[in-house]
Amino acid sequence: MSEEKVVAVIMVGGPTKGTRFRPLSFNTPKPLIPLAGQPMIHHPISACKKISNLAQIFLIGFYEEREFALYVSSISNELKIPVRYLKEDKPHGSAGALYYFRDRIMEEKPSNVFLLNCDVCCSFPLQGILDAHRRYGGIGTMLVIKVSAEAASQFGELIADPDTKELLHYTEKPETFVSDLINCGVYVFTSDIFNAIEEVYSQIRDTSSNYQSATRSVPADFVRLDQDILSPLAGKKQLYTYENKDFWEQIKTPGKSLKCSALYLSQFRQTSPHILASGDGTNRKPNIIGDVYIHPSVKLHPTAKIGPNVSISANVRVGPGVRLISCIILDDVEIKDNAVVINSIIGWKSSIGRWSRVQASGDYNERLGITILGEAVTVEDEVAVIGSIVLQNKTLNVSVQDDIIL
Repeated sequence: MSEEKVVAVIMVGGPTKGTRFRPLSFNTPKPLIPLAGQPMIHHPISACKKISNLAQIFLIGFYEEREFALYVSSISNELKIPVRYLKEDKPHGSAGALYYFRDRIMEEKPSNVFLLNCDVCCSFPLQGILDAHRRYGGIGTMLVIKVSAEAASQFGELIADPDTKELLHYTEKPETFVSDLINCGVYVFTSDIFNAIEEVYSQIRDTSSNYQSATRSVPADFVRLDQDILSPLAGKKQLYTYENKDFWEQIKTPGKSLKCSALYLSQFRQTSPHILASGDGTNRKPNIIGDVYIHPSVKLHPTAKIGPNVSISANVRVGPGVRLISCIILDDVEIKDNAVVINSIIGWKSSIGRWSRVQASGDYNERLGITILGEAVTVEDEVAVIGSIVLQNKTLNVSVQDDIIL
């Protein structure tokens, strides 16, 4: 059993899917936007690396291959495991995409296939899911988590047998309350999943066009994992659940990405504390508070005060007296003397002037709860940018609040 190979598939979506991540996703695919100092997709990939007998990792999406080429090659070398990007000619749905690339995915004859969504933030207990999946003996096992009844309706709700953990009922974003257990978007399947998807395709082909148009609002070659596979197989002793007792978030907006960066930084404190920065304001080291990631190339003045929940990417320059709290600072940013950045994401190559303030309320669910500066935005000296989104290449020489600067 221990020699059985495993492969992992991570769905990365495409440019039409990252629109809520603008202005950050204009020039960078959403999966490559950094959280806690690493691209969003790096977190599930590094979790996959820990699965025993992992043969390879596939990224499936409809971004151009060139957008992922550099990352795929560097992460393959870093983790010493093959990572391949497979480009869909058009969206097929997550189950449809799995089936479309079935020959590539199965070329190493794996006994189990992981399927993950890249916009999920959690501790990814993949080995635990796999061990449980082998015990259950079904086609698939999905990661689930308990949430509040108010939050549950935004996700796929499900009912599982409390003893056997079998998935008994599944419904995507129901109008009435079904359960406080939701789907986390992390699955492991045996190769029988391909037969299940093939059966859905057969049903679609065999069904009259009248019936099809009445029940399916998607193209005939588009197969959804939730409505087309999970719902019909629920209650048939084929699908099981594994409950996540740790954190979980869906990274739908830049605001949520700031929250997820905090969750990952907090996880690093437990799993790899050497990644986090330290300093108490003495010995020419800045004062670091709480969980902070600082890239080794960053130039940081010793009088700066950083944290908690701050992630600073490559080649950033931070001047004297700067205060950073709950923010993501992307590559090549300059933050000048005595500037303050709170609850914000500062885009690549941007510049924050002396005595300026860039901040927001920090409400991750509000549209303007996080201030976002796109790429190469200049905030001049003594300017306040509060609760605003600023598109790339803008220069702000007057203060703005609760605004979107196009």
